[in-house]
Amino acid sequence: MEFNLPNALTWARILMIPLVLAVFYLPLDVLSLHHQNMLACVLFCVAAITDWFDGYLARRLGLTSAFGAFLDPVADKLMVCASLVLLVGLDRCNAVLAFVIVGRELTISALREWMAHIGAAKSVAVSFIGKLKTTAQMVAIPMLLFYDDLYGLPIKFIGNWLLIVAAILTVWSMIYYMRRAFAEMRIK
Repeated sequence: MEFNLPNALTWARILMIPLVLAVFYLPLDVLSLHHQNMLACVLFCVAAITDWFDGYLARRLGLTSAFGAFLDPVADKLMVCASLVLLVGLDRCNAVLAFVIVGRELTISALREWMAHIGAAKSVAVSFIGKLKTTAQMVAIPMLLFYDDLYGLPIKFIGNWLLIVAAILTVWSMIYYMRRAFAEMRIK
């Protein structure tokens, strides 16, 4: 395992996941619900920013590594899945939407593993639709963590609609990757 700044940021993102979850287990006399919402949202946003930043630094500084390429998507999936489970538990997220998103993440991770095993990893490399799906998730989840109106904007309403969009993009991207994988398997 190579230890460098981008990998350290990825590890920091993984370590932030329990912090986001723990915020909601603090007693309300320690941190009000509004402050819990705000802190969880900020922590999630910081983690999401490190996701962009670690990739940027790895490419810019020439510090890309096989380990970093493995760990980065694992950190993303852990962050999204843990947050969705938390949001379902807080009754802020539809369980079916969360299942669709988590199920897709597991399915595509397994598919990528299989495609790498048969030497066809490039056929299921991250696509534009996958990036769009991730963006929708990374905007919807902090909105659902924040959950309060902000300057008259109904954040929870917007977050719920964005999560529906994310779920649609999730299914679309899964179909896209599955078709590419099956086409590759027919060739082999």
